[in-house]
Parts: sequence; structure tokens; C-alpha cells
Amino acid sequence: MRILIYGINYSPDLTGIGKYSGEMGKWLAGQGHHVSVVTAVPYYPQWQINAKYKGKLWHSEIIDGVKVYRCPLYVPAKPTGLKRMLHDASFLISSFFVFIKLLFLPKFDVVITVAPPFHLGLVSLFYRFFKGSKILYHIQDLQVDAAKELGLIKSKILLSVLIKIERFIIKKVDHVSSISEGMILKIRQKAERHIIEFPNWVDLKNYYPVANKAALKLRWGYEAADKIILYSGNIGEKQGLDGILAVAKKFIDRPNVKFLICGTGAYKPKLVDLARQMNLHHVDFLPLQENNVFNDFLNMADIHLILQKKDASDLVMPSKLTTILAVGGLALVTANKDTSLYKVIAENEMGLIAAPENADELYQKIEEGLMMDDSEMRKKSHIYALENLSIDAILKDLINNLS
Repeated sequence: MRILIYGINYSPDLTGIGKYSGEMGKWLAGQGHHVSVVTAVPYYPQWQINAKYKGKLWHSEIIDGVKVYRCPLYVPAKPTGLKRMLHDASFLISSFFVFIKLLFLPKFDVVITVAPPFHLGLVSLFYRFFKGSKILYHIQDLQVDAAKELGLIKSKILLSVLIKIERFIIKKVDHVSSISEGMILKIRQKAERHIIEFPNWVDLKNYYPVANKAALKLRWGYEAADKIILYSGNIGEKQGLDGILAVAKKFIDRPNVKFLICGTGAYKPKLVDLARQMNLHHVDFLPLQENNVFNDFLNMADIHLILQKKDASDLVMPSKLTTILAVGGLALVTANKDTSLYKVIAENEMGLIAAPENADELYQKIEEGLMMDDSEMRKKSHIYALENLSIDAILKDLINNLS
């Protein structure tokens, strides 16, 4: 098929939605499909344009056999609710000009539109009006709901308008997909229709268990006997990462328990300052690790933290979970009982769960994780990844749904 992927993030992003879109494009091209992408210049999760792309406007490049059309956009250094809206709108406008060009090129059979930003579906509908392509509207995050619940947009009138636009898109596109059962149920509340379950995946050739954890710790400058509590991913507002510092303070007299926060994002400078003010010398900050060392880096950790605020429940599904399971990691997640994240961990007995935004309970679960024999739980995590998260199986199912 001729497939167009349309989304604000793509390779070379190392984390989040761009990572998955990049892997999808590479896999589809590897299966013989003709794949193109309309996306922005890379900026995530640093929230600054990648040095290689600074000063460039509209241009194209080839990545893993995929033609990638790059568009300029506004990137705020400190993304507030209003600035995020301007950021998304700038890409909507700049990408529209690429779609005008695409009207004069051969038709794509399918346009895979990745949300957020949710309103990219409008441009896809415009393209379908002239070219007749099918649209798969793939929802990675429920952006409007999250903005409402997290208080990023306070105007009831504006929220009402955004909700109506989102509902219009969901009703009009050919296919809608999302990544978890909980998100699918929330989408059905907006518009009663069939929703394809299209979960995030993991490349099991690149992520797998490594036996010698002690040697890996030495490689990153820790002692073999140190216990590493790792958070790796986007450092943003919705993760509630200040909770890590509150818990780390309880371990301040146990120097062999190290907290490692790896990644970047809008909230990182504030978090680093807060850790300094609290004199948390056992809390380390690292940048995102490159792909060629990331498997070993994840295997080094004794406990992997997946933290969410309670108001973000089932509005997002942490993308980092797939790689943690693939390496047989011990995940400690914060999740409400009625969420997909809670259910998948509890039903498969492959991690520990604490209530969101509860430092005392998070502390107790870390203690439990450090004391327990976690070998069986780690084995179940890896088996779950092998049986449910293979990129080959998931994307083959997608193609069958679209054919």
C-alpha cells in the first residue's frame, strides 16, 4: 500500500510518540509498503529544535527508506497551556501547505493520523475530500481530556469547542484506534463507533534481559551493591515526578539506594533545583540514553518507576512500560484501580502498584521491591512482552484491519 503517516513527532525522537511513529514507518517500509511522513522538525522531549534542523523550514529527507516531509513550528521553551495550543496550531498550519503539495502527487491508500495534536484529523479529512484516501485516526493521548483534568485549559467555552471538534473528527474518519482498553472506552463515550485496539509495542530484538546487573552498574559509575531506582522518560508536569524526591528523602540515610532520573522535558529544570534545595545527593539526573546502550541501561535498574498523576488516569498510557517489560524489569506503577495500567499489571502479576500522588505508599512499595525475591515477577514481565508486545504481530494486525 501507499501509506502516509501524519503526526507532529517522528524519528529521531528517542522517546514518546515520535519513537513509535518512527518504528512504525521503518517497519512498514521494510514490509514493502511505500511510506511517506508529514511531521515537524525534531524538538521533543527537550522542547528545543534539534541543532541539525535549526534554521530549516519546509524540507524533506529519507530515514530508513521513508520519505519524511519536515515542517517548521513554534517551540516554546516553557510550554504552558496557551503556548502548547500555539505550538500545535503552528504545526497544523505549516503541515497544511505540504498537504496542498500532496494533492498533486499520487494518492495514498491510507493516512495514519497520530494524535495528539487531536486537530490534525481536520487536515486528513481535507486530503480525503480530494483524494478519497482512508483515514486511520490513532489516539495515543486523549489530549483535550488531559488538558481539562490537569487544568491546562480553564476556559469552559474553549474546552467545549475543542470537545466538539474532537467528536466531529472521531465520527468522520474511516477508522479510529487507540492503545488501551481504558482509552477505547473513553473514546466510545465521545462517539459510539468501533475502535481498533492498536497498542504500543516493543522491538524484542533490541530489548531483552541481561544477566550481569552488577557489571552494568559499574559501567554507569555505581557500586555493584547499589540499588538503582530508575525513572526514564519524559520529565513533564503530568508525571508527578516531584513525588520521587519526596520518597528519596526518606532514603537519605541509606547511601546505597540511588534514585536515577533519566530524560529531559519542560519540568526538568524545576525538578533539578528542587533536588538541590532538598540536598538529595543520592538523586542523579542523566540525559536520555542512546539506542545502542539503552537495553543495558534499563537492565541495570532494580526498580523502574512509572508515575502518573491521578487526574491523568486512562487519558494516557505510559509508553515506557513496553521496554521495561521486554527487559524483564520490575515495574512500580502509580495507577488508580479502574485504569488499564492497573489492570494489566495486577492481572498478569508483573509489577508493583501504588496509589497515585501518595508518597508514603510509594515508599512502602519501593521497600517491598528492594526486599522481595523478584525473579518470578521479572520472568512474567518478559513473557508478557514476548506474547503480547511484538512489533511484528501488532503491525501485521493493523495492516489486516486496514486492508
